[in-house]
Amino acid sequence: MSIFSRLKNVLREWEWTVYKKRRRARLKVTDFSILSTNCIGGIIYHDLGLEFRTPTVNFSIPIRDLLKLVERPQWYMDQPLVEIPVPNPSPKVLLGAMLGDLRVNFMHYNNFQEAAEKREERKRKINWDRSILVATDQANCDYETIRRFDRLPWPNKIIFTRLPYPEFPSACHIPGFEAQEELGILTDFKPGFWKRRFLDDFDYVAFLNRTQ
Repeated sequence: MSIFSRLKNVLREWEWTVYKKRRRARLKVTDFSILSTNCIGGIIYHDLGLEFRTPTVNFSIPIRDLLKLVERPQWYMDQPLVEIPVPNPSPKVLLGAMLGDLRVNFMHYNNFQEAAEKREERKRKINWDRSILVATDQANCDYETIRRFDRLPWPNKIIFTRLPYPEFPSACHIPGFEAQEELGILTDFKPGFWKRRFLDDFDYVAFLNRTQ
């Protein structure tokens, strides 16, 4: 690696650290709980340097199942996890489980016991008075699903979509995935000199500061 390349990487990492510090300094609300369809919630907590107040860290669930979960959120949170086999494990899906009648997946855990213990620990920290729903236009999400999500009686919610839906206040269009069948991975970094995730196109600090 050339000296120029090393200096460029040092500059990028320094600017990324400063960017995150400035974002944290803007945050006024820190006791929120994010219920998310995937790892977005965990990334937000991590980048803001906050304690995980949600069991949906290293966790994924299809949006249609999330809609079902939020009909009876506390009931589902009280259900035990039941391990089920994963036919083709991958870095994205390592462990499978049933939560009541819902199928969920866990990533980045060494074994099912660790995943179950972390879920139990974190679900006790949920702040139901300041809970946030975060979903993505993935896993067979269609227009009707987005409409159902938007109509949920949940004051704090956002769904990231590959296309703009101005008719839905909770929909946030993330550019760059219009030609794809579903939204890409928002926690991936975008191409370019500065380090930015696709997620960073959305000012989630301003959104969190408005939570009720």
